[in-house]
Amino acid sequence: MIIELPNTRTREISRKIDELHEERGESATGRVLTLLISTTEDELEHALEVANSASREHPCRVIAIVPQSGSKNAGAKAGTPAAPVESEADKAAEDKTGLTAAQLAAVDPNGGMAADLASEPAASNLDAEVRFGADAGAGEIIVLRPHGGLVHHPDTLVIPLLVPDAPVVAWWPTEAPANPSKDLLGAMARSRITDAMRSSNPLRTIEDLRRNRSPKNIDMSWTRLTVWRAMLATMLDQPPHLPIIAAKVTGPKDFLPMDMLAAWLRLKLGVSVAIEDDPNADAVTGVYLTRADGVLSLERPSTQQAIAVISTPGQTPQSISVPARTLEECLSEELRRLDPDEVYAEVLSRGWDLIHPQG
Repeated sequence: MIIELPNTRTREISRKIDELHEERGESATGRVLTLLISTTEDELEHALEVANSASREHPCRVIAIVPQSGSKNAGAKAGTPAAPVESEADKAAEDKTGLTAAQLAAVDPNGGMAADLASEPAASNLDAEVRFGADAGAGEIIVLRPHGGLVHHPDTLVIPLLVPDAPVVAWWPTEAPANPSKDLLGAMARSRITDAMRSSNPLRTIEDLRRNRSPKNIDMSWTRLTVWRAMLATMLDQPPHLPIIAAKVTGPKDFLPMDMLAAWLRLKLGVSVAIEDDPNADAVTGVYLTRADGVLSLERPSTQQAIAVISTPGQTPQSISVPARTLEECLSEELRRLDPDEVYAEVLSRGWDLIHPQG
């Protein structure tokens, strides 16, 4: 079920959600968190599919913010009432703040925008969708499409729609702000999830995240390595416990998860880690740990076959199923663990420089 709410207000959206809950005889109190998604129109449906899948393990309210360029008046659809013409006071106020005089009237005594934008004109700068049932996973989805000055105030739009007394998680599926903790959505979140690998410039994005790191931040490039790190730790726990004297990681060139895996090994093992490019790979293909008795290795030549081979000196190689992690699995993991990941923070702050020395 998808309900369109053009030219709407946050109060009307909240009322519609309450009505839908009453009709279905359910309550929103079963939601364990609010997931905020900052995305574009092109990426919206894919992001919602991933969130829907993750919500089956973590029932949540999903609020997707999709800023629209231009104003509602320029390009109004046929048959859609145009927004009222702005007064001179409106124009003067919007020139300075990006908000109309009517919206400025909603500013609270502390200097911030009031949570409820009920004072917006009937034809506002906000279009919305409410999705329920099969279209919304184990929760509900709210899609907000702000126009004009509201584009710069996404926090004021989502505050009235948050699940009460539940943690807030912010997720940027592709392009992330340089400093998520200073972002208007990120500032209210208990956990901030980015995906530098899917951004337009992964290396620049990860450098921005390193420079502005925070305990509440996590990047999916690290989450994609969970299975590899767990298997390597298990392999090293098996006797004989000989020291590692060198290590090598193979995978595609400029692949962030491979660099992070190398940084983790360099940091934890205290040995040099070679990074070898595999032109035919689309993910990490192997880790090779050299000991006095030979090479201990974990190889997965192809993500299509999803078979990894563990080779231990003096033993028969073992084959196990290790399929490539999906985006849904990675998001579910991060929604499951909202506490800071200290190992990730250490890899980002110290390990990265060990494999990518500056200057």
